[in-house]
Amino acid sequence: MDRVKLPNGFEVSRIIYGMWRLGDDENQSAAHVQQKIESCLSQGITTFDQADIYGDYQSEQILGHALKAAPSLRDKMQIVTKCDIKLLSTKFPERRVKYYDTSAQYITHSVEGSLLNMNIEHIDILLLHRPDPLMDAEETGAALDALINSGKVGAVGVSNFRQNDWSLLQSRMSHALQTNQIELNVLANAALSNGDVAFFQQHNIPLMAWSPLAGGELVSNNIAPEHQALRKRMQSLAEQHGVGEDAIAVAWLLRHPANILPVMGTNNLQRIAQLSSALSVTIDRETWFELYTLANGQEVA
Repeated sequence: MDRVKLPNGFEVSRIIYGMWRLGDDENQSAAHVQQKIESCLSQGITTFDQADIYGDYQSEQILGHALKAAPSLRDKMQIVTKCDIKLLSTKFPERRVKYYDTSAQYITHSVEGSLLNMNIEHIDILLLHRPDPLMDAEETGAALDALINSGKVGAVGVSNFRQNDWSLLQSRMSHALQTNQIELNVLANAALSNGDVAFFQQHNIPLMAWSPLAGGELVSNNIAPEHQALRKRMQSLAEQHGVGEDAIAVAWLLRHPANILPVMGTNNLQRIAQLSSALSVTIDRETWFELYTLANGQEVA
């Protein structure tokens, strides 16, 4: 599998395995999680995406149990995790509302918790999960720089940031931000026309794409009526290339020259074993625009 270099030279796999659903699996045993990891690794998928809040604060621990049982896996992986969202949860009964916290104290506390939960000594890439309207960029930037300098975090990026949010934080940091993880798929494609993808491509910042299957809608029989024609065309392309429809959706993202990194999440071992099948599909320019047109319900201007 192709690998993509971040600005600091750190490499990630072109497809990333998202672990936000680990807590939804009935089988959360260390052995079962190891099977998922090993299936990914066998395909060259070496980058794994987490967040402190996933699975109501359980997903990192589930991964940690697997790494404790099979510590040799850690050296084969790049682990991404996120912080700054405070969920309403029975684990935190004192909270009155879901909110964001980019204070130095909270970021540092979250990182310490993630290291402990995942049974690891460092996080390869730490992302701020959401832009915080109350972010003190000086304080936040200094805290992120300090975590890199300490060795607890290898690199820092963001998630769901727009261009100005990115630029503000970067202006207060000595270390360069490495990536932005945004919602991007053939249906949620606004970033392709609002300047976001162009901005990061201009600065050679690879984007991670969460929800590349539009939350499963692109491969669901319950797809919205206005997207039925898109689904039908994706099905025909999947048959033509001998792959699943999910591979077509991912190949559509991979076709873009910006080195978009789809983050794929599933607990099904058979589906995990096929995550790299998108790499065998080449979407030509006209077909790419065909799917784009069907998704938007109108031809380009």
